[in-house]
Amino acid sequence: SSTSPIEALRINPKHQLLRLNLKVKILKEYGYEEALLGISLSYNASLDRMPATAIRLANKDKGHNKFLESICVWIDIDAPRFWWSEFDTYRVGVTKQSESTMHTITKSRLCQDNFEGPILDLYLDYLNVLIGKGDIETIKNALPEGFLQRRIICTNYKALRGILLQRRDHKLSQWHVFCDAILANVEHPYLLGIGGADE
Repeated sequence: SSTSPIEALRINPKHQLLRLNLKVKILKEYGYEEALLGISLSYNASLDRMPATAIRLANKDKGHNKFLESICVWIDIDAPRFWWSEFDTYRVGVTKQSESTMHTITKSRLCQDNFEGPILDLYLDYLNVLIGKGDIETIKNALPEGFLQRRIICTNYKALRGILLQRRDHKLSQWHVFCDAILANVEHPYLLGIGGADE
């Protein structure tokens, strides 16, 4: 039996065995009906026919699926610094508000749950000594790449489709978790599926 485009993007079971603290939560979606209304204007057709048209157009890039830009998604993501450095390559159609390390790092002691994977207890103690001293600059320089940072992302289906296309087969397990979480939790995952008539 053939695998659907969405199922082909689902997380590889081997990644479920890893200890990953990356968390992805869809906070809100808005704009689906408005996007369909926009398509109906383009085709001078009734709104009730537009869901099928949207599905047909969703995989057609080169401007045919620009209606996906009208479907906005707010996402709460808790991820390690090394993952954010890769995510930050996505700037078009993406805005971010982050948990400020400068303002929050000295408010409480760190524990292993603050990192994507375990760090040496001795190093964790060292970081907590720096926190106790309030030495922000040294703390920021000393934080491991696995330190988790929370951000609220505002994006749209078009930008998410681009991310899924580029990252679905990435070497980092965190990208597989992200792609799986997006497809499992958005309201219209079939509009993010990969594979279309012109691809």
